[in-house]
Amino acid sequence: MVWISRACWRKYGNFVDNLRLYVKGGSGGMGLPRLGGQGGSGGDVWVVAKKDLTLKQIKDRYPQKRFVAGVGSNSSVRALKGARGEDVQIFAPVGISVTADDGRVLGELNCEGERVLVARGGQGGSLQSAFLPSKGQIRQVRLDLRLIADLGLVGFPNAGKSSLLTALSHATPAIASYPFTTMRPEIGKVIYEDHKQVSVADLPGLIEGAHMNRGMGHKFLKHVERTKQLMFVVDVCGFQLASNTPFRSAFEAVQLLTKELELYKEELLAKPAILVVNKMDLPEAEEKLRDLEAQLENQEELSQLLPEDMIPSTFLHFKHTVPVSALTGLGLPRLKALIRQSLEEQDAMETESRRTERLQELRREVPVVAKPAWGRPQSAWEPS
Repeated sequence: MVWISRACWRKYGNFVDNLRLYVKGGSGGMGLPRLGGQGGSGGDVWVVAKKDLTLKQIKDRYPQKRFVAGVGSNSSVRALKGARGEDVQIFAPVGISVTADDGRVLGELNCEGERVLVARGGQGGSLQSAFLPSKGQIRQVRLDLRLIADLGLVGFPNAGKSSLLTALSHATPAIASYPFTTMRPEIGKVIYEDHKQVSVADLPGLIEGAHMNRGMGHKFLKHVERTKQLMFVVDVCGFQLASNTPFRSAFEAVQLLTKELELYKEELLAKPAILVVNKMDLPEAEEKLRDLEAQLENQEELSQLLPEDMIPSTFLHFKHTVPVSALTGLGLPRLKALIRQSLEEQDAMETESRRTERLQELRREVPVVAKPAWGRPQSAWEPS
């Protein structure tokens, strides 16, 4: 028996996945010239990962979004070495990427307790600085939440992603016959009989042009970056986003999804991927599935029939293609088993890769000792 527990977040209007903060390190304290005293250094500002926290909670608690560390104490007759200013810790959710205003990544917080220095305090006044202190660093930094999950669902609106997770979890997300019913990210946990857990990110549906930030564009795509693997979900009968947009077959949907990921960040296509062909309960589904499987075997050739802007430069070759029906439950047990199998295979490969790298490092660290030449016949050219 497998079930999914789902932590649903509030409607997207209240969901915060990025936050801009003003941070300032504390200024250093004044030195004391007549006694050679050194002022205390200013405090630093850190962003620290903490579980069970959201960016919205930070926004609500600190509406000014300003964080200033303590000033270092001046040197005095009583204390020639001034006390250091107090550090400021900004607690943030696990899964945060911290960037400066110029786009430079300052660090990532992937585990509880990890921290990133965002503003360094100034130095206290000393002999080297004519006993004058320096000011603390001032920055505008951005906290971006990228969901960390084993598996990320990738699909166009109405492909049946929410229905698929509903069938697995008996949860009740918004489902309708119109697109964009998933309006906020959600994380589900697949729990197996032996208590093994797999996290699945159900994310808002893509639209064509998402890489250019159309629709929910970057709000969706940035979350895909932290998932170990991708699960493409397509409607076996194809889809049409609106009456004024073209109809796309299942094969075209796969190529469009691949193209959108490629244009946003090509490295995403290096992730292992599973293709789920949903709505197998519909009429003519079996025939359309056979057509799709044949098309996927000849992607390079058949893609030439597509518009040029739909053709990805790299074609995805899925580890597994799994036909399912979220409505009837067809194929779901096999899908659950393949999800676990695929992740365990990836973990095993990564473990072996790390072991090999460590062995190579150890070999480089261990000095090579020359073998003694005792008992070896002396060559004619060797000195006696």
